[in-house]
Amino acid sequence: MERLTRAEEEVMQVLWRIGPAFAKDIRQAMPKPRPAITTVSTIVRILEAKGFVDHKVLGRSHRYTARVHKADYAHRSARRLLKDYFAGSPQALVSSFIERADIDARELEALLALLKQQRKR
Repeated sequence: MERLTRAEEEVMQVLWRIGPAFAKDIRQAMPKPRPAITTVSTIVRILEAKGFVDHKVLGRSHRYTARVHKADYAHRSARRLLKDYFAGSPQALVSSFIERADIDARELEALLALLKQQRKR
């Protein structure tokens, strides 16, 4: 799965949030300042070429649908982050959050509970 540019990711976030949509609907759902409709159309076509988006022709318009699920892309992105910045170590990732106080004790306890639950499976 290819990496997405920031603009491509922004369009995918919209499609994941609102579901199948026309380019004008995608643009409308984007935060201001919004790109031009031609820019959105170009990005969607690039996403389609990369295999992230599919389209259905409706009259003279195209309705776009995400082909890649958000959870799948998030998982691959997280694995890439681990590999590229934390030598593949989840412990190093969590440690960096702890050291910068970006995670509190309650969240750590929830993570520990999740790990214990996974061990029981």
